[in-house]
Amino acid sequence: MTISDTAPLYRDSSASVSDRATDLLDRMDLDEKLGQLGSAWVFQVAGADGFDPDRADPVLRHGIGHITRMGGASSLTAPQAAQLANDLQRHLIEHTRLGIPAIIHEEICSGLMARDATVFPQALGVASTFRPELNEQLADAVRAQMRAVGAHHGLSPVLDVCRDPRWGRLEETYGEDPYLVSRMGMAYVTGLQGCADGSDLHDGVVATAKHFVGYGASEGGMNWAPAHLPERELRDVYLRPFEVAVRDAGLASVMNGYHELDGIPCGANRWLMTDLLRGEWGFDGTVVSDYFAIKQLFEYHHIVESRRDAAVVAASAGLDVELPSTECYGDPLREAVESGQIEMGVVDLAVRRVLESKLRLGLFDRPFVDPGAVSTATRTASQIVLSRRIADESLVLLRNDGVLPLQSGASIALIGPNAGNARHMLGDYAYVTHVESLLEVLRSGNNVFAMPIERGVELDDQMSLDHVGTVSGSLVRALPDATVRVAEGCQVTGDDRSGFAAAVEAAAASDVAVLVMGERSGLTEECTTGESRDVSQLRLPGVQEELVHAVAATGTPIVLVLLAGRPIGSPAVPEAAAAVLMAWLPGEQGGDAIVDALTGAVSPGGKLPVSYPRSSGQIPIFYAHKVSGGRSHWKGPYVDESNEPLYPFGHGLSYSTFTIDADAPTPSSVRADAPAEVVEIHAVVRNTGRRRADEVVQVYASDPVASITRPVRELVAFQRVTLDPGAAARVTFEVPVAALGFTGRELTYVVEPGDVRFFVGASATDVVEAGSVTITGDAPVPTVRATATNTSIVPIG
Repeated sequence: MTISDTAPLYRDSSASVSDRATDLLDRMDLDEKLGQLGSAWVFQVAGADGFDPDRADPVLRHGIGHITRMGGASSLTAPQAAQLANDLQRHLIEHTRLGIPAIIHEEICSGLMARDATVFPQALGVASTFRPELNEQLADAVRAQMRAVGAHHGLSPVLDVCRDPRWGRLEETYGEDPYLVSRMGMAYVTGLQGCADGSDLHDGVVATAKHFVGYGASEGGMNWAPAHLPERELRDVYLRPFEVAVRDAGLASVMNGYHELDGIPCGANRWLMTDLLRGEWGFDGTVVSDYFAIKQLFEYHHIVESRRDAAVVAASAGLDVELPSTECYGDPLREAVESGQIEMGVVDLAVRRVLESKLRLGLFDRPFVDPGAVSTATRTASQIVLSRRIADESLVLLRNDGVLPLQSGASIALIGPNAGNARHMLGDYAYVTHVESLLEVLRSGNNVFAMPIERGVELDDQMSLDHVGTVSGSLVRALPDATVRVAEGCQVTGDDRSGFAAAVEAAAASDVAVLVMGERSGLTEECTTGESRDVSQLRLPGVQEELVHAVAATGTPIVLVLLAGRPIGSPAVPEAAAAVLMAWLPGEQGGDAIVDALTGAVSPGGKLPVSYPRSSGQIPIFYAHKVSGGRSHWKGPYVDESNEPLYPFGHGLSYSTFTIDADAPTPSSVRADAPAEVVEIHAVVRNTGRRRADEVVQVYASDPVASITRPVRELVAFQRVTLDPGAAARVTFEVPVAALGFTGRELTYVVEPGDVRFFVGASATDVVEAGSVTITGDAPVPTVRATATNTSIVPIG
């Protein structure tokens, strides 16, 4: 049956979203409502030959909320994905009573996770650029690709603040600092949604902030483990990026974390999803479940006895949509409604949110895309250039005694398991790496999550990596007059040392040895970083550290390039090297970017978004610790190790040198009850070296006396500046008074009278004091947290 020829109000594009949603909701029966709260995998609706009506009809007969990973869980080309999206939407419009289109969601952690999409650097590398504007451009490119193939909802950004590099998903985050994560998150949401406030999504894609909240602070650095976070720390550190995304960027969706807080799983936490998110912050979008998180309430957390009870608890807490398929929000939730276990009003509220999301996206007005135009938005020249630029600017030069850049005509030994392996350039949510995990499920039969994958579209295990560069290929092209001796030496994992001899011989015969070491990211058993690939210690995997020392014994200078998703390597590893370049997981343009840095075509300018521990025994180690933290009173260091990181947050060198000087902040005093008043911090940065290069000017604040113990230092502003040799610039940062507060004794955000000291520099430890500002008033003033974003750069003679 189809809708009548007389167009109902919900089909009227001139009516308001609210009125259209009300009209549609009033027409729906219970089955149709529950359909909007569920989802289905692409392989539940399509086969090898495309859309399969016979397979899809049982799943779609009452409509559906989401379709899961049309591109990310299949081998479809971009035009094929667009055609499948059209076929799906046509079926829903023509063969369901109300003709409600579906939202198609995709993973987008390092770009659109699909076969033909551009692969960008992993998020931790993007954070290392300290350029939020690049993250906005990245997200805008993803938006264009997604819209072209008929997808509308992206499962990013990851706003988890992570201070434990043992956790495998650190690579998906923007690091340890809530301000940096907030700035990167705001930029991503704006780029993906196509507007600064989330008000118009007709050409945008819904951004999903995850994982709400504290997921990256897990017990033992292990996936899905409890997070032990008191509410004040939760608010000032872990909730902060989410609050900023909601209040300042119009975030349209949130995804719950798998873990528990104080005994309550996040997917069942009404305080989080309703009282705080919607009540305090005014969020009006949809909350979607992380995959399998609703049934996890009884299968994993054991807080309920059935799927029906799990559905009731999750829906009552404010979780609107079940992903990636419908296991609890179908028949189990229907039974709960019909028995009176849950009120119909709870279901109606969730359905309204889903319908409003679809209406804001314009799905009722423009449900179809043009498969013939997909090529204009997929792997375009501009996207590839952007991926290259982000990769270039993400590289962090940790140390250099002058061996870099490499000299023209030098003889080079290129050694290591990551030197010639394109696969190892990619993060855990790149298309190739994620399809590996689906293939592992099919081949092993170990279908932990009971996915119906065996019935669906075919997955190609012969995935081309021709578009992904390698260090070895790029180095040979960049230095045609150099002698390059390649010797792998060892694998990422395992204890095979049979390649050591060839590597040592190559190093001994060369002027310099470039060792490209590190990790393999992904979700499969052979991976060492990524989701559920957590570690207990931070040594290089396998026998890589032995290989480093064997090469070092030749006396040939070592350039160590680390391709990894976390700070990694024992202190003796970088100490054995003349230079260390941290490349994180730089994506398809990573090979060329790394060689750009090695050869000096580009001066590295990235900065660490995390503190770099000496060992796992120091964890958690982060710069913004409390005044009583960071040391063992009264001696200071550990008995057996320093209490300082190997490299501090914000650290990163270049091929030039800089000085940074600061003037006193203005004005010298501000009022606590004037939260919009601005403190200006002025810094002069000068390139004192011999080549054009970047410096990231970082502004930190310290509250020396407060009613609540405060961190020793907090990042409040930053700006990356590019300067020619001898050039200088005056950088002015505008920091609102409301950015200088904290969660007070009553667990509300306040600005408190007193002095605030400011520091300016090139890392969390390399700073000069800029002076103090006095916040005047008689008592703490409740207000809404602000985030400093305004900066000006003026060249000076």
